[in-house]
Amino acid sequence: MKAALGNLQQHPDNVVQKQAEETYENIPGQSKITFLLQAIRNTTAAEEARRMATVLLRRLLSSAFDEVYPTLPLDVQTAIKSELLMIIQMETQSSMRKKICDIAAELARNLIDEDGNNQWPEGLKFLFDSVSSQNMGLQEAVLHIFWNFPGIFGNQQQHYLDVIKRMLVQCMQDQEHPLIRTLSARATAAFILENEHNVALFKHFADLLPGFSQAVNDSCYQNDGSVLKSLVEIADTVPKYLHLHLEATLQLSLKLCGDTSLNNMQRQLALEMIVTLSETAAAMLRKHTNIVAQTVPQMLAMMVDLEEDKDWANADELEDDDFDSNAVAGESDLDRMACGLGGKLVLPMIKEHIMQMLQNPDWKYRHAGLMALSAIGKRCHQQMEGILNEIVNFVLLFLQDPHPRVRYAACNMATDFVPGFQKKFHEKVIAALLQTMEDQGNQRVQAHAAAHLHSIMVLKLQELIQKGTKLVLKQVVTSIASVADTAEEKFVPYYDLFMPSVKHIVENAVQKELRLLRGKTIECISLIGLAVGKEKFMQDASNVMQLLLKTQTDFNDLEDDHPQISYMISAWARMCKILGKEFQQYLPVVMGPLMKTASIKPEVALLDTQDVENMSDDDGWEFVNLGDQQSFGIKTAGLEEESTACQMLVCYEGFVEYTEQVIKLMVPLLKFYFHDGVRVVVAESMPLLLECARVRGPKYLTQMWLHVMGDGRVQEEDYDEQVEESLQDKDDDVYILTKVSDILHSIISSYKEKVLPWFEQLLPLIVNLICPHRPWPDRQWASFKYAEYFLRPMLQYVCDSSPEVRQAAAYGLGVMAQYGGDSYRPFCTQALPLLVRVIQSGDSKTKENISATENCISAVGKIMKFKPDCVNVEEILPHWLSWLPLHKDKEAVQTFSYLCDLIESNYPVVLGPNNTNLPKIFSIIAEGEIHEAIKHEDPCAKCLANVILQVQTSGGLWTECVSQLSPEQQAAIQELLNSA
Repeated sequence: MKAALGNLQQHPDNVVQKQAEETYENIPGQSKITFLLQAIRNTTAAEEARRMATVLLRRLLSSAFDEVYPTLPLDVQTAIKSELLMIIQMETQSSMRKKICDIAAELARNLIDEDGNNQWPEGLKFLFDSVSSQNMGLQEAVLHIFWNFPGIFGNQQQHYLDVIKRMLVQCMQDQEHPLIRTLSARATAAFILENEHNVALFKHFADLLPGFSQAVNDSCYQNDGSVLKSLVEIADTVPKYLHLHLEATLQLSLKLCGDTSLNNMQRQLALEMIVTLSETAAAMLRKHTNIVAQTVPQMLAMMVDLEEDKDWANADELEDDDFDSNAVAGESDLDRMACGLGGKLVLPMIKEHIMQMLQNPDWKYRHAGLMALSAIGKRCHQQMEGILNEIVNFVLLFLQDPHPRVRYAACNMATDFVPGFQKKFHEKVIAALLQTMEDQGNQRVQAHAAAHLHSIMVLKLQELIQKGTKLVLKQVVTSIASVADTAEEKFVPYYDLFMPSVKHIVENAVQKELRLLRGKTIECISLIGLAVGKEKFMQDASNVMQLLLKTQTDFNDLEDDHPQISYMISAWARMCKILGKEFQQYLPVVMGPLMKTASIKPEVALLDTQDVENMSDDDGWEFVNLGDQQSFGIKTAGLEEESTACQMLVCYEGFVEYTEQVIKLMVPLLKFYFHDGVRVVVAESMPLLLECARVRGPKYLTQMWLHVMGDGRVQEEDYDEQVEESLQDKDDDVYILTKVSDILHSIISSYKEKVLPWFEQLLPLIVNLICPHRPWPDRQWASFKYAEYFLRPMLQYVCDSSPEVRQAAAYGLGVMAQYGGDSYRPFCTQALPLLVRVIQSGDSKTKENISATENCISAVGKIMKFKPDCVNVEEILPHWLSWLPLHKDKEAVQTFSYLCDLIESNYPVVLGPNNTNLPKIFSIIAEGEIHEAIKHEDPCAKCLANVILQVQTSGGLWTECVSQLSPEQQAAIQELLNSA
């Protein structure tokens, strides 16, 4: 049995622990008490086993007393009570003695019968005898038992009231032992709370308050807030007990609150005492306005206690300690006090303080001032009504404050201020919030501003229905879409607010004059869905698709410049990304309009200058003069939609029957790319021109057309140097080739060898891209998988001067190692030294080179994992470990997976002699978690967590590993364990 008790701890062997639990559960209840008491009394036993015995015995008495104890013979019951008291007297360790006293208190609680009789008189005698003892340990035991169970005297309490009081006073006046004073104060508080309805008892014990307050003060300066917490509990439950000594108690709280030498929790508790009284005893506190007036600046001072955090504006969520910060506590307490005492009392005390804070050059004061104004807004609205317009105009200025947290606070006021505020000032507030929501660098500010838009949106929907006004509603919808797109998963809390309203607009805004509003709302819905993700959006996905398809059924009747076309095409693409394979059911309806749009032939014309002058700006034509008499023009209506449709083809999966049509669109694009300076027909050149138009605008499109014509007809007066320079900008080439590569990659990944007949049509063009004379964007996007064409170039370009080319080539070599057959082995051997050369280059970790370098590291790992017989793994592994972790490479998950395989197989080179490499491995794992390179949903994360757990059970090795980590890394390790 003793062995079973020892193994009930968190034994490293789950089987052993489970056996111990089964052994313990099979012990009869009567025997358990005796067995556990013996284990507690055995001072030669391991401390962990004794502590476990105290926990189990208290749990037994608490949950199964009636089933076990009354069935024992009376002599056994008597023996148990006597032995428990004896163990308390014999115990020398304070912490262990407290646990045994907890057992005694639990037993005493169960030995009070229904009539209030205490059936353990020996226990009461022990209390009386011990409290007068010179043994401090016994005094501590008495107070601990009484604090744990202040009702221990049962129906004899009134008879012993004076004895109880003398016991508490005696202990509270013990000047030699601060711990006894602290315990006595806590026991006093517990006794008062136990008798919360006994007003006469409050008066009888009122003279203990000065000593109690002294104990509060002394314990706080000993870094113990337990007595102060007891005082707060009294203020919350029995504030009348404080009545006779209220002024002194308030002064003490005020003093502790303002003492910055105390820790934050103690200062907050001191403030909590006063604030709690404002809620539970407002009439009593209003008689001490001097204290209230002094408390207000203390709250404001706490609200200023903020730390500068450079990552705050775009942090995913508040740190846990933010919720316990002085700033949050001060704001909450101010709101509660204003609610408890009323605006008539609080507003005059706080108004001047806030105005001074708002003019302070330190952002922390401005932030605190706005948050304070917001906190009291609802509570003091009647008193603020007359100056509300002035306050609004003043506060809205802070939406443009230089500091993002001040702007955030201004948004907060706009959402949480006085009743009726939104209705009266929504026009001013909307304008300011819309501008604030363009704050792209500060997602927290953007998302907070969105919270206000829901109520505004509902109001504007009513105006649309009643009056037909739609301008502000379009602005709101656009802003919501922008916020969702930027905030991503942080938009989830707002989803249920906005989605019903935006769906309502799509369903009902069917009139022609509302088509732009409807299009923007379609865009808004799809962006919200993409932001919150499939799990949240699925509740509305089917309904939304039906709305989109209902709009699409009239597609043939829509003119080329209809504003809904581009919105619908983009929305389909986002819906496809959200739904994945589930989108395939909609392809028969979607692909027809999509291919039609992607194949639009634009109108081009050569017109006399006089004819151009007669055309309206609304006709949708863009012109460039070709001389004195003629202009060349392209009608831009529908070009944006065609460009969007071409891009959207990348997104769809499952369209094997459409592959040939897509390829036919791509062939002209690549053909055009090689006709430098050669005239080409519109049908072949338009896909590229459309991409350029989307990026640069219609003017760029027109001038590029003339540039392609290459006949020198662009006159000097029409020459736009900035646009012409942009024609030479290789960034456009990168963008265009990226889109082409995306489409080809998507098709090949989905259909593999089935797509080869179409792919071979493009092969000559793609091979042309990797000729040495081509610019680097061409060579980057030509790394496909036909070995005879690309293996040699990949080996050559892994050391290219362009990091983009190196990255593409390294990725290709990694794919070759992972998926290539035996014929690829010689190339893996040749690739390794080239990859190592790139990794060990002096500038390999610079910002522009890091992505290429990490692709090389990933490729080395794949060669070792998938082609180990091609290289000397033992020699390479130490170097590979020294290059980890990866932060930038999207392949980091595979790298960590390989690392995990090596560790689990106890690979000697990885673990090092006597596991000396484990601290380094812990650091690699921690950094991977910090930089989110480890995905919690991936099996690799659980594998890594298991590695950590195995080390955790090893004692000294765990300590050695963790001690070498920074606090941030230690937190990351714990986060990984929590997620596993």
